[in-house]
Amino acid sequence: MVRMSVLADALKTLNNAEKAGKRQVLIRPCSKVIVKYLQVMQKHGYIGEFEIIDDHRGGKVVVELIGRINKCGVISPRFDMKIKSIEQWTSNLLPSRQFGYVVMTTSLGIMDHEEARRKSTGGKILGFFY
Repeated sequence: MVRMSVLADALKTLNNAEKAGKRQVLIRPCSKVIVKYLQVMQKHGYIGEFEIIDDHRGGKVVVELIGRINKCGVISPRFDMKIKSIEQWTSNLLPSRQFGYVVMTTSLGIMDHEEARRKSTGGKILGFFY
């Protein structure tokens, strides 16, 4: 079977492991987008440390879970997100204004919606977590 979206696969694996109460999870294959997405999640304290294992194939990532993820998912297709429409997207995707993040890819790199608003840049939407 062909993998359509590596990021969607990784986030689904993360979600399932969190629901099953696992302490760590192995994600494969690994990509630069997955690593940056995990860095955003780690910055906000949703996951612990993660280690990248290069096996000269697709690569693997071992992620330490701390039990904070309620849901994480990918938005496909990657819709355009203007600065003015960030508020609209967050209200549609997240359960409340107090917590949760929408991850987007911009010309300044992959970041969450709050950082994008501070840097006043739009981009394409990757996914969300809360």
